[in-house]
Amino acid sequence: MAWNCIIPSCSKGKYNNKAESNTREVSKKSSFQRLSFSDLSDPNSPMLADDLSNSLISSNLHVFSLAELRDITNNFSWSNLLGEGGFGPVYKGFFGEKFKHGLEPQSVAVKLLDLDGLQGYREWLAEIIFLGQLRHQNLVKLIGYCCEEEHRLLVYDYMPRKSLEDQLFRRYSTTMPWSTRMKIAHGAAKGLAFLHETDQPVIFRDFKTSNILLDADYTAKLSDFGLAKDGPEGEDTHVSTTHIVGTKGYAAPEYIMTGHLTTKSDVYGYGVVLLELLTGKRSIDRNRPNREQNLVDWARPFLKDPRKLYKIMDPKLEGQFSAKGAQRTCALAYKCLSRRPNFRPSMTDVVATLEPLLGLDDWFYVPFVYIAPPDQDEKVIESKSEEKEGNDDGGCGGGIRSGWRDRIISTTMSFGNYLDVSLYKNRLVASNNCVDY
Repeated sequence: MAWNCIIPSCSKGKYNNKAESNTREVSKKSSFQRLSFSDLSDPNSPMLADDLSNSLISSNLHVFSLAELRDITNNFSWSNLLGEGGFGPVYKGFFGEKFKHGLEPQSVAVKLLDLDGLQGYREWLAEIIFLGQLRHQNLVKLIGYCCEEEHRLLVYDYMPRKSLEDQLFRRYSTTMPWSTRMKIAHGAAKGLAFLHETDQPVIFRDFKTSNILLDADYTAKLSDFGLAKDGPEGEDTHVSTTHIVGTKGYAAPEYIMTGHLTTKSDVYGYGVVLLELLTGKRSIDRNRPNREQNLVDWARPFLKDPRKLYKIMDPKLEGQFSAKGAQRTCALAYKCLSRRPNFRPSMTDVVATLEPLLGLDDWFYVPFVYIAPPDQDEKVIESKSEEKEGNDDGGCGGGIRSGWRDRIISTTMSFGNYLDVSLYKNRLVASNNCVDY
């Protein structure tokens, strides 16, 4: 598809005169309707470069020269390499004083697209079309792009906490607290809900931990829109695709089987990420025992029974999480992972479910156990439970000999079968009856 005529300065050799200016910005029209990616899929599209430059972007988008991006990344130095994804390496750069009109001094991330074949160009163009027009606090900000000869680059806000994958799974990363996990889950859900609720819905299609970036405050930012696709329009119920793309372990089963995409396909991927936040386990791990290699298959039975909650919670949390919050989050994950797309909630409903859970403080606290050294033939063992400062619950947290996994969680349920909807309406009660959630 001859898309190189669509974006200014994308042709080899001579450049569009307007694109030669290093200070040119693509700005928003007063009357704006989002350009659909499908508008650019037809090689015979009458869309001209000037039309696109005036209508593509909902806020200012800068056009950079290759020389400028070489300068801010120290010629794409290895020491500035942040990582490498499926679409190419990412380098850290810095805008200095007076680098470019309209830009403040700041750190940025520069993605150099791997353009092997047409697919690479398509992904680059998709990033510009979607992130250039859609702005939200939970989407990574696209600052601008470079299209010079065969080079295709994108410039984003720099995310100092890297990705959720880095924070959750890297060996030397610190344990992510429960409150931070819930904040990230809530923010990512808001980002997806925004995409799904626009006038022209967008299906993210590759929702996973590595595509959730984190700023300094652990605010979730969805990134990597290379595989994003416009959602169904009018009376259509789905978008048909000829090629199944995405990441194994996150793709919805009906999409894999039929190639049919809906917003509920994203909801399934969100459920997988939610499960990873709960368990601290990757969606697919061949190093785990056979029955545990696929996280969804292993965890699904535990999600149906609140009494087995403790069996799947991330042991690195050491029991420091909200019991009610974990219970309801498991219930939400179970719904998102339903094999029937229509049974999955919308992302707007997911956001509404998570919001009340952010401030819950009914946390488990792991007891501190002190074992005194033996004095001659006498063995003295003293145990004292840590209590939350200011806690006046009459020693509710005490009397537990070891860690949080030894707590016995009981419910008022019988051992019968339960509907998914009613399953989690039962109260979770600590075995010592000190706390009734």
